[in-house]
Amino acid sequence: MEKLLKDILYKVAIESITGSTDVTINKLEFDSRKLEAHDVFVAIRGAVSNGHDFIQKAIDLGATVVVCDTLPTVMTAGITYVKVKDTNTALAFMAANYFEDPSKDLKLVGITGTNGKTTIASLLFQLFQKAGYKVGLISTVKIVVDQVEYKATHTTPDSITINHYLTEMIAAGVTHCFMEVSSHGIHQKRTEALHFTGGIFTNLSHDHLDYHATFAEYRDVKKSFFDNLPSTAFSITNLDDKNGAVMLQNTVSKKCTYALKSYANYRAQILENQLSGLLLKINENEVWVKLIGTFNAYNLLAIYAAGIELGMDSLEALRLLSDLESVSGRFQFIVSSDNITAIVDYAHTPDALDNVLKTINDIRTNNEQLITVVGCGGNRDKTKRPMMGEIASDKSDKAIFTSDNPRNENPDVIITEMEKGVAPHNYKKLLTITDRKQAIKTACQLAQANDIILIAGKGHETYQEINGVRHDFDDMKTVKEILEQLGK
Repeated sequence: MEKLLKDILYKVAIESITGSTDVTINKLEFDSRKLEAHDVFVAIRGAVSNGHDFIQKAIDLGATVVVCDTLPTVMTAGITYVKVKDTNTALAFMAANYFEDPSKDLKLVGITGTNGKTTIASLLFQLFQKAGYKVGLISTVKIVVDQVEYKATHTTPDSITINHYLTEMIAAGVTHCFMEVSSHGIHQKRTEALHFTGGIFTNLSHDHLDYHATFAEYRDVKKSFFDNLPSTAFSITNLDDKNGAVMLQNTVSKKCTYALKSYANYRAQILENQLSGLLLKINENEVWVKLIGTFNAYNLLAIYAAGIELGMDSLEALRLLSDLESVSGRFQFIVSSDNITAIVDYAHTPDALDNVLKTINDIRTNNEQLITVVGCGGNRDKTKRPMMGEIASDKSDKAIFTSDNPRNENPDVIITEMEKGVAPHNYKKLLTITDRKQAIKTACQLAQANDIILIAGKGHETYQEINGVRHDFDDMKTVKEILEQLGK
């Protein structure tokens, strides 16, 4: 798709140009390995590498335009150099321009917060699809264009990928798109040039402090998403979260609130909470839903609020809410022939793990054992490890600490750091088994009829990343097979 360079520089904060902007370009790239003749190379400063180090390589591969924040000391003749204030922001606007600004032609809703983003985005996709709309989804689990699914690699993809899929959505007749917006994505300006119809804030808890220097910075990055929404958009925030009101402080968008405990525009009360579902009273109407737990009551309330703000009839929204199915790896459970309940959940933050265990403990009779299998990811926020260890050991009858995605760290070191959070009186509950499959097998062997096994941390993921290599591993498939093999 050929474009004139001057046309895709619209709204870019340019500091200087060396060469002509009246040149035809092929495509945009920030990965020098993917460059071809007449491409534009945007030099991004990443966490691992700096695109400015690959400018000459980009030119050697055929790039005719270089966008950078620092000009190279040696300039190649015939190459156009565009110096900008920030290359991430420049890439966002250039990508939108290159793909002819697709986000303006559909209703795009961004969901941000620590927990619940995937569930809310995926269930909103389900809700609007059931209502008869053609819908798009950009999530941690997958990208969906109407009926066509693509694999997701990041919670919030890069600006080029986002605009590419939004263009596919427009071509497929999609009218609504629901998108997870991560703090990384906001900070790296991936959502900068998008036109959002609305934003949803779920909650804020301990996460990503390996990336953000402080919790305040993490909070303020999330807040900046709402600060930048236009007056034509809506912002929906969880008023029961202590940071919920903060998100709306400077936004010019329409302010909407939801809560279970506070006075809000959208309120819910849990009337029944069982393993088979929830009976909720939402604003004056009762509705039975298939999802369980207080955290899902919040998710469903946010979904209902978004449906109404997007013009859906309230009774129709409630009817469709009752038909929604749980999302892959989010409190997914099976019941074995011995009535052992095995639950797989993505809970990989202290708050999420606490919510899941609280939900199980609220529902159970206490005549059964609760066995939790959990680990922490490598090369990620280390400060949450003892907290995860404390929660798992305190709120379970038995806890098995194991490997999650150790990445490039020693899994035994990660487990030792989790153990630091275990209170002395909980030591007797604890087992450590580094091999994840063996840990799950041990939980299944320990489980008796009517017991509950929670396998937390990886959820929908079908791999385990060890020393940079992804190995096939699916928690749900593994626990199912082991329980069948054991005849339980």
